[in-house]
Amino acid sequence: MTALMWLTNCHVVDVVTGEVLRDRSVRVEDSTIAEVRGALPPNATAHDLGGRHLLPGLISCHSHLSVVFPFSDTREDESPGLTAFRAAQRAADALRAGITTLRCVHEQNQIDLVLRDAQKRGWINAPRIFGAGRALSTPHGHGEGADCSYASGADGFYRAALGELAAGADHLKIFINSGLAREGEDFEHAEMTDEEIAATVKAAHEHDAYVVAHSGESAAIRAALAQGVRSFEHAYALDDDTARLLADRRAFVTPTLCVTNSLGWMRENHFEEASMANAQNAIEPHQESFRRAVAAGVQLVNGTDIPPADLVEGVPAAVYEMFLMARGGLDNLRVLQSVSTTAARLVKAEDRLGQVAPGFTADLVAVDGDPLSDITALGRLSFVMQGGRIVREDLAA
Repeated sequence: MTALMWLTNCHVVDVVTGEVLRDRSVRVEDSTIAEVRGALPPNATAHDLGGRHLLPGLISCHSHLSVVFPFSDTREDESPGLTAFRAAQRAADALRAGITTLRCVHEQNQIDLVLRDAQKRGWINAPRIFGAGRALSTPHGHGEGADCSYASGADGFYRAALGELAAGADHLKIFINSGLAREGEDFEHAEMTDEEIAATVKAAHEHDAYVVAHSGESAAIRAALAQGVRSFEHAYALDDDTARLLADRRAFVTPTLCVTNSLGWMRENHFEEASMANAQNAIEPHQESFRRAVAAGVQLVNGTDIPPADLVEGVPAAVYEMFLMARGGLDNLRVLQSVSTTAARLVKAEDRLGQVAPGFTADLVAVDGDPLSDITALGRLSFVMQGGRIVREDLAA
């Protein structure tokens, strides 16, 4: 028997056109949006959204649900059960924050793949997950000590990539530069050869997957683009030519502005002084790189690199990331697309995720106010539906 639900008294935000369809009712059948119309049909019973604006559920594209803070407390021999408890709680928090879909880009014990399957079976409350399993790292690279899959040489990376794909990874994560996590690190240090990158891309293409690259500066990004890498994280130091090249190649960038703009959160989570100093020193180049990406028309998606529901400046990190993107020059429609249509293209689900339209999955959030005119409305999110099931309703009697 088909489960039917009407949502009514709402203003639907069309994240493709940037229009607001006022005073709409939405018919949900099972897990799918079946109809968006004006008045309710006669005798229909409905869930009244009280005049809120209705948007697609948020898609956040850079998360580590299993990460431990400070990083030095990570134990690579940790029990998978302990990892699962930590990650599952963060996943549940993310769903309540409106993140109905989440892309993980390295998890200890491949726990994202476990949570993905548990969510599909209805055993846990969690976002829909696209997982990488373990990232692939050189033995003494940026991923050292984080339970990565360690490899050297083209053959080593190819075999490591096949291992994660065999475990069920949807995409592969590599580190083409160093990062900001430890004392002495800098994001300009290259960590992989062209041959190693090409071997990873080859494995991904053989399994209809793609490669995500932790990236710092432009030379490494250009080299990885040449080898077929599709998705770039951070891009702390992006020059104009590389930004234009990323746009021309239709690559995706997850700027993770939270990484360099969440110092209060870092202190609360006991980060080492060196990590905080590295983040603070990178603020200016990171922001300038983001402005270049915006100007070039790069496909930008939302991602936090920290647990996406952790509160930063009083709002979930994924929402704070949207505020940072808007402050950096991205117009409100593109900010909304970064968590909807653009993100759906990145995870290859644009035919079913990221829009409030017939035929799309009923992943929906409602906010008080119009985020197209005031992006801070996302900080007033009070309703979450995932796959046709209401998982949060703050206004219920």
